[in-house]
Amino acid sequence: MSHVTLIGDRLARTGTEFVYEGESVACEGCPYRKQCLNLTEGVRYEITDVRDDGQLLDCAVHDTGVQAVEVEPTSIVANVAAREAYAGGKAKLPGSCPHTECPSHEYCVPDGADFDAEYQIETVHGDPPHDYCQLDRELTLVEFKPPDMTSN
Repeated sequence: MSHVTLIGDRLARTGTEFVYEGESVACEGCPYRKQCLNLTEGVRYEITDVRDDGQLLDCAVHDTGVQAVEVEPTSIVANVAAREAYAGGKAKLPGSCPHTECPSHEYCVPDGADFDAEYQIETVHGDPPHDYCQLDRELTLVEFKPPDMTSN
């Protein structure tokens, strides 16, 4: 189910993904707060449509203003322990990793995922992009199912 929200004009492109970080101090007193601050913090979203008929509104956070878009929660691609990598199963992230130069780092520490949360695996992709894990972890690349936002 899609949600209509406001996003910075420079980011308002179909297919753009972002993690909603919540309110900025610059949002205080803004007349568009209800239309803009209506997503769930920490959730990764994808813009599914840009409202062509919407107007560009002034914004203290986004220098060129904000416009209306439709967004939906989206899946997260991540590395999990190989023994937990089953489609339909649940898994947690294996823990933080200091090796930012590793080609798998973005999957070990994916934006929009929490180390303490458990996620349902939608798809198993297989081997991660690294040749070996510097933390000696046996990992498999999976795709977590988007969160169910129908209760919001």
